[in-house]
Amino acid sequence: MNLMILSPIGAAVALIYAYYLANKVTKQPEGTEQMSKISASIRLGADAYLKREYSSVIKFFALVFAILFGLSMAGFMDIFIPISFLTGGFFSGLAGYFGMKIATSANARTAWAAKNSLNSGLRLAFSAGSVMGFVVVGLGLLDVSLWYYFLQYWFRALPEAARVAKISSLMLTFGMGASFLALFARVGGGIFTKAADVGADLVGKVEAGIPEDDPRNPAVIADNVGDNVGDVAGMGADLYESYMGARVSAAALGVAAGLGLAGFVLPMALAGFGVLASFIGTFFVKTEEGADQKKLLGSLRKGTYTAGILVAVGAYFLCKAILPAENVVGIYAAIVSGLIAGIAIGFFTEYYTDSSYKPTQNLSGTAETGAATIIINGLALGMKSTSIPVLIVGISVLVSYYAAGGASTFTMGLYGVGISAVGMLSTLAITLATDAYGPVADNAGGIAEMTGLGEEVRERTDALDALGNTTAATGKGFAIGSAALTALALIISFVDAVNKIDPAALNLSITNPPVLIGLFIGGMLPFLFSAMTMEAVGRAAQSIVVEVRRQFKTIPGLMEGTADPDYKSCVDLCTKSAQKEMILPALLGIASPVVVGLVLGVNGVAGMLASSTVSGFVLACMMSNAGGAWDNAKKYIEAGNHGGKGSEPHKAAVVGDTVGDPFKDTSGPSINILIKLLSVVAIVFVPVVLSFSLIK
Repeated sequence: MNLMILSPIGAAVALIYAYYLANKVTKQPEGTEQMSKISASIRLGADAYLKREYSSVIKFFALVFAILFGLSMAGFMDIFIPISFLTGGFFSGLAGYFGMKIATSANARTAWAAKNSLNSGLRLAFSAGSVMGFVVVGLGLLDVSLWYYFLQYWFRALPEAARVAKISSLMLTFGMGASFLALFARVGGGIFTKAADVGADLVGKVEAGIPEDDPRNPAVIADNVGDNVGDVAGMGADLYESYMGARVSAAALGVAAGLGLAGFVLPMALAGFGVLASFIGTFFVKTEEGADQKKLLGSLRKGTYTAGILVAVGAYFLCKAILPAENVVGIYAAIVSGLIAGIAIGFFTEYYTDSSYKPTQNLSGTAETGAATIIINGLALGMKSTSIPVLIVGISVLVSYYAAGGASTFTMGLYGVGISAVGMLSTLAITLATDAYGPVADNAGGIAEMTGLGEEVRERTDALDALGNTTAATGKGFAIGSAALTALALIISFVDAVNKIDPAALNLSITNPPVLIGLFIGGMLPFLFSAMTMEAVGRAAQSIVVEVRRQFKTIPGLMEGTADPDYKSCVDLCTKSAQKEMILPALLGIASPVVVGLVLGVNGVAGMLASSTVSGFVLACMMSNAGGAWDNAKKYIEAGNHGGKGSEPHKAAVVGDTVGDPFKDTSGPSINILIKLLSVVAIVFVPVVLSFSLIK
């Protein structure tokens, strides 16, 4: 119990460090007056979007809270569940907001720092990304710590075993608010950013033949705003939700396995220690002037690998201090298996998406025969890339299950699977920092282009931006892998929640019709969800294409650079489209477990959760990796290969990139949240489904 203190200590360290870094970033010079003006426009657009998004989400939260409160009054759930629904959403939204605020403050400062050296630009952008990483884990640890100590006091009259069982079962449902907010943030932000990106590229690069981030392009500010609302605020909310879900599900499984308070405390203490390891890792991120992509990537790897090694060492001593002696080695092996799986998935994602390796280089060569061939080969690359992550997750599950003692005690094996997900996410602070760094570098490159900082600066920001594309791809791979393990732990927790109420209700035989139907429905859901989000991006992008074409034709002197475009109209179009288009995909994820449960019962829900996790994991890997490869294939051509910028292969690669944009930044990452949200909602509504389902 004493080591539970590592959770609030980790929260304090993370939030204090994030505050220090935020102050450090904002004290740096913003550059010229024009740079400051552009940065302010991006910041204003991002603030306006988030304000509008959160206003819409608050109304939805109020409705769901009323439903949950009514169910709690009727005796179907504890009163703390609707309250925690609000706190989870609040902390998740707060994490995204703070991360986005510092990212939009750091873009011009990063471009200006790149005037001095490549390392200065890297350090400043990484510091801004670290604010996002440490705010997410800090608030995630704070949320759980506050609830834990409050519930310990509230149920103080109960014996320890009964008290920890009650707390763990309650806290298992506490991630629903974070999941709801994450889905809205990821889907809405993804639609915004990719509508602007696709519109800007198709009309600017392909039709008008002007460079990326050219100030004459009316969609360029919306594109930069989108990088922040989608890839910073959206990603932050996404991984906050994984971080929350992994810890509470592992804690519940630990209690169910008979480890009592020790099983509950270990995932919390491990997460707190991971913050300290990530904090140390950030000091190893630096580079030298003229570094190529491999050296730049190596600079970031130093930080993440250092944090990973520290966790691998520290986890053993935590296990030894918390667990019974007979469980130490096995549970430690499960933690390390999750940690290694996260690193391995990130590495192979990088292999398939980074232009330093053959897959993306070969993909860029297919652009020489047109857009069709690069699209065909990009899809094939994405499909091929799913095999290794699936094998890695499969091996990790087997190792963690049997190492934890699953061969002799089934529940201990399940705890091993749950704690491996916590191991994978233990270094989230620095992993997310390398991901959130990307949009800052991307914005910095755009500002350097728009303000004419010079070829040397643009080369440095291009190098940082290309690195950001790779870290974003590896970050998405990490997010997908952690989502898969977290979803597996949540499915196990769903089964446990059903068994606590009615052990006879479950018949998970594949020949049981509700299970079989649930398997088909669950396998279909990620595809339907992706279709809805892809169509949403397409519709929103069409409106941007029409608007950019209109401005090019009707504003005298715009193409000559003697008149300014109307940036605000494109930002407004993206905002309105994202707010409208995010509703149906979000409702699909929220309503499916309830509807399936009320018709097919808990067995149908179990089948749906299992197949949606499998198909969702594979589809998310395919979409994210194909999109990342198309993006970097385009950049590889822009670096002077296969004809360089403006060539026919380049135009074909831009088309491939625009197809990949919603793959990698809207639909793919949103599936991570979908597969976890389905499980969390299913767990919360177990009593309702058991009472009212048509098929028992």
